[in-house]
Amino acid sequence: MQNILITVNSSPYGSERTLSALRLALTLSSRPEQCKVKLFLLSDATVTAMKQQQTGAVSSLGEMLREVLVNGGIAKVCRTCADARGINEQHLLEGVGIGTMPELADWTLEADKVVSF
Repeated sequence: MQNILITVNSSPYGSERTLSALRLALTLSSRPEQCKVKLFLLSDATVTAMKQQQTGAVSSLGEMLREVLVNGGIAKVCRTCADARGINEQHLLEGVGIGTMPELADWTLEADKVVSF
């Protein structure tokens, strides 16, 4: 089994980078016998994990993230990045935690592959 770390730095709706990251995470997390997926959201990507987004789209990136979690993926947002945006655990989707740089460093060292968006 492979450990896959996906880091996301992009604003959720400013480009398709976050969408691409979540599409990959969904596809990988649907193969739990082959890999374990961890997502770490930094910078403006932290907003992706916020509850009750009103995007006007058929589905939000938050819903995609929730599906990754249902599939067994793990997701955290950067504490410093969340603090800078006034985001705390009460604002986050259920199952998304607040992470730290030492934790991201550990995840990176444990990962067989790291993909960054």
